[in-house]
This record gives sequence, C-alpha cells and structure tokens, in this order.
Amino acid sequence: MQTTQTHLRTRPIAVGQLRAFAAVARLLNFRAASEELSLTQSAVSRQIQALEDEVGVALFLRHTRAVELTGAGAQLMRTVGQTLEQLDSTVRMIRRSAGRKSVAISTWASFASMWLITRLEAFQTEYPDIDIRIDATDNLVDMDTADVDLALRYALPDTVPPGAVRLFGEQLTAVASPWLLKTGKKLLRGEDLAHFALLEAGDSHRTQHLEWLTWQRWFEMHQLHKLEPKRWMHFNYAHQIAQAALTGQGVALARMPLIADSLASGDLVEILPHMRLDSPMAYWLVVGPRSAARPEIKAFCAWLLLQAQATRTAIGDGPDPDTVDHFD
Repeated sequence: MQTTQTHLRTRPIAVGQLRAFAAVARLLNFRAASEELSLTQSAVSRQIQALEDEVGVALFLRHTRAVELTGAGAQLMRTVGQTLEQLDSTVRMIRRSAGRKSVAISTWASFASMWLITRLEAFQTEYPDIDIRIDATDNLVDMDTADVDLALRYALPDTVPPGAVRLFGEQLTAVASPWLLKTGKKLLRGEDLAHFALLEAGDSHRTQHLEWLTWQRWFEMHQLHKLEPKRWMHFNYAHQIAQAALTGQGVALARMPLIADSLASGDLVEILPHMRLDSPMAYWLVVGPRSAARPEIKAFCAWLLLQAQATRTAIGDGPDPDTVDHFD
C-alpha cells in the first residue's frame, strides 16, 4: 500500500501575494482588485494561485461572476488585514520622520503624566524643530536594541546600568486637598489619620522594593502600629492616587518629586511635613549608546537636567556626589 506525506512549507509568504489576497478578499472580485492594484487581472490571479500553493489550501471559492472566501481564507484575512495596516502605518511614520530630528523616550505612565509632560512645552518652545515620542511602559527596555533614545527610570541605585545619571531622590509625605482639610476633622497629628480614608498603591505590598510606598511602613516608622483608617482606597498608578487626593477622596502617601508642582500651586497640602519618610528609590536618566552623540539628544538631556535641578530644589533633595549631573 502506497502512502503519501504532505510536507508543510516553512518559507515566508511574499508581501505582494498578501496584498493581492487582501484586495480580492475585500472586494470579492478579481477585476476590481486588479484595478485597485494597477495590475492585470491575470497577474492578480497568478498571485492568488501562488499564495494558495504556498499555504496549501484553497483561499477562495471561484464562481462564474464572483468569488467568496473559504474558511481558511477568512481566517487568513483577519491576520493579513491587521498586518498590512500596521506595516503601512509604520512606513508612513518613517516617511514623515525621515530627515527630522527626534527624541524617543521610554518611561512609566505616572512619571510621564505627573512630571515630564507638564514640562515639555518649555522644551518645545526652545527647540521647535525636535520631535518628541514618549513610550509609556512599566517594562524595562534594552537600550542596545530598543527603538528609544533614552529611558527615565525609578530604581534603587545599585540596580541601574553604568552611566545612569541620578535626577533626584525621593521622600514620601502625607498630602490632601485643601477642600478635604476644611470639611473634615482636624489633621494635626499622625493619630488623626484614623478619621480619614487613606490612599495608596494597591500592588506595593506584592512588588519588590515598593513596600516603601505603603502606609503600613509609614505607621511602623512613626510608631503608629495600631492605627486603622476610616477606609482604604487602592490604585494601580501614582497618578491615580494623586488624582484621588486632588478631588478630596482621602489622604495620600505621595512621592515628593511627583507632587511638588501640586504642592507649589496649593492644589495639595503637605499635612505632616515633620513626618516625611525617606525612600531608597531614585529617578534616573539612561541614554542609549547609539543615541548619545546626536545633538538633539544632548540638548534634551541638558534641558532635562535643569528641570531635575529645579525639582531637587523644590523638594529639598541635594545632588548625589556619586552621580555628577552632566551629559557629554
């Protein structure tokens, strides 16, 4: 008895075949697809036949005056449509940015919204010809391979890569909106927190090093082990905590660098300034090795360090002698 074995093809599919397939699948007509692609109808037919040979199954049911997708064709179209759209979008972005000066920054969402973005207008005014792209993510990026020029990170000093520049350190402090302080009970001592809702990061207890951000540690440091608040409110991000505090929903244990502007404007009030808690964490600038020599990167880093100096002054944080604030 003779048996046959089908060997699956593994080589990549040609993009031209996929474009022909997408056009026919969308229009369900070879003639209309050929007109859209500026090809002859026979050329489109050959592209589709070649693609079906590569995939190993029929992608269309061919009728006298029309075609329809098979189940396999419909499955492939769901992927091809998205893939070609993403490809075309990326190419358009590359074409728009060709020859333009740009700075691509990786940082996390709360820092981007609470510190960086609020200051970018000043940079754009000074350097109107430099484009800015912000990639807000909590994931660390490999600066040797990632498509970013610099990263702004929140980390312990012994975990940052060589060459990282310390922007500023951090203290934690209790803050609330003036409105809450006027309408609620007096808040003059740590014990008075029992009358208020307390706001904090929901995942701090489960994340290494971020236990520094918890009220529980603040209680322990100030000998308030038995204190229980009116209620707890937990959030995923620092900017959510700040927003809840700004709207009077409770008292937040906030990171000083991120709420310094709100304190200066009076939107938030530091209620127990004598009970600040030092944190071992700091904020860092890491510049990609492939980007460091570009003039626009040097300009952005110089501007960024001036902004960091202003924040250090606002929060009373001195420069770190081991990380000189300069960029060559």
